[in-house]
Amino acid sequence: MRKRTVLAWGVAIVCFVVLMLVTPAIPQSQEYHDFADQREFFGIPNTLNVISNFPFFIVGLIGLVLCYYKNYFKLSLQGELCGWTFFFMGVAAVAFGSSYYHLKPNDARLVWDRLPMTVAFTSIIAIFIIERVDERKGTLSIIPLLLAGAVSILYWRFFNDLRPYALVQFVPCIAIPIMAILLPPMYTHSTYWLWAAGFYLLAKIEEAADQPIYSLTHHIVSGHTLKHLCAAMVPVFLTLMLAKREVAEESRMCDADMLAIPMKNLYEEIIGSVYYRCGEIPEQGNANSVEFIN
Repeated sequence: MRKRTVLAWGVAIVCFVVLMLVTPAIPQSQEYHDFADQREFFGIPNTLNVISNFPFFIVGLIGLVLCYYKNYFKLSLQGELCGWTFFFMGVAAVAFGSSYYHLKPNDARLVWDRLPMTVAFTSIIAIFIIERVDERKGTLSIIPLLLAGAVSILYWRFFNDLRPYALVQFVPCIAIPIMAILLPPMYTHSTYWLWAAGFYLLAKIEEAADQPIYSLTHHIVSGHTLKHLCAAMVPVFLTLMLAKREVAEESRMCDADMLAIPMKNLYEEIIGSVYYRCGEIPEQGNANSVEFIN
């Protein structure tokens, strides 16, 4: 198992190095800081882009409190508690970092906007590994993933290259829906993951359509402001999921049992179950007989 883990990390590192070698650098465009809605209300520059970050603080704080309040979320694994703690801390910190950036948008302040977001992104990946792949591997990956996110920010800031940060941001968008669909869940209410992913995708679309949305709404609201509100729905759905879900023990046991049955014995298992439920035991030598072992 350890060899597989080392091999997986090795393959990931090699792929990253190859990607960095064969793709051109992606510099930070200064046009990024030129948002459509630059109106000032009550003496606050870029008012709507600033105050629309407030929901992040509310949701992050609620999630953080519920993680520890009488184990409200029923987190059964220590790694889960650590991962969700980092996630909600990152979400709450987005409110401060993004507001600070939008008061006076520039590269130096953008660091504090992106840093808490990487904390949220990377902790979510670790949580998914814990829930869908392996508890120990996921727990051990929390700190390395958080460090990878921080390094991607520093790399962009010092080398003006967004490629590592782009990977940190977009890999979860691809990996999480795939894992949510393909890997068996530990808990119920897994569809909330897909709702969260959908709102994040909508947020990215609104971010790209900042000016068109501002024009379509007759300068009422910009795409970037809506992006903040939609992105804040991601932790909302995940908080609801944590509050409602239960350990899917029966589902997991059924899945594991079915996978453990060799295909050549599947027919006999089914026929035997039918006989057993009917209170009959098949005769020896019958073509459909099943040998019961108590």
